[in-house]
Amino acid sequence: MTVRVLVVADEAIAAEAHRTYVDRVDGFEVVGVARTFQEAVRLLDAVAVDLVLLDMHLPDGHGLDLLRQLRAVGRPIDVIPVTSARDVEVVRAAATAGVVGYVIKPFTFAMLRAKLDQFLEYRSSLDGDTVDQAALDAAFSRLRSAPGPGHLPKGLSAETLDAVRAAIAAASEPRSAAEIGELVGASRVTARRYLEHLADTGQAARSTRYGGAGRPVVEYRAR
Repeated sequence: MTVRVLVVADEAIAAEAHRTYVDRVDGFEVVGVARTFQEAVRLLDAVAVDLVLLDMHLPDGHGLDLLRQLRAVGRPIDVIPVTSARDVEVVRAAATAGVVGYVIKPFTFAMLRAKLDQFLEYRSSLDGDTVDQAALDAAFSRLRSAPGPGHLPKGLSAETLDAVRAAIAAASEPRSAAEIGELVGASRVTARRYLEHLADTGQAARSTRYGGAGRPVVEYRAR
């Protein structure tokens, strides 16, 4: 299952950052980016969307009005506000309108990824025609639970993470994902996922190695 995401953010830099973040999370695909209220309405009518990442502050309207408009016409689209709006009145109104999460700026990629992973688990647990009470309670608990400091994104194992962490800690100089992958017996792509998680959570630092005829290489070292 791939969740189709519409990013709604008025600032170009924020919109592109949100798109980049979402595209890095397995199971999600950005199908459109809107920077105004009206552009969001147009894209929602033109493109199939499962989830909206919604900024509340738009130049031609308020995110709450877009959320209410979706609910008024019965559109089965989930919404997670990603916004600097932290007024209790706005948060309560969003909750009343049925948002499935709320992310306050500024935030890290790891924070947004955790919310998206929780949402995907929630959607997957309700994949069927009927549901019993226990399954329903479990589905909603996935949305409400706060990831702890040891939370790992979907698809990452604690054992491999420990091996990658140990490999960069033992290295005398920064190492690339390919080099770390060779050390721990994993592919470059797999090693990069673990290294990116360590960097996003402040346990590793990224740098770029230039030189040679190929593309620059991203390297990682332990903090």
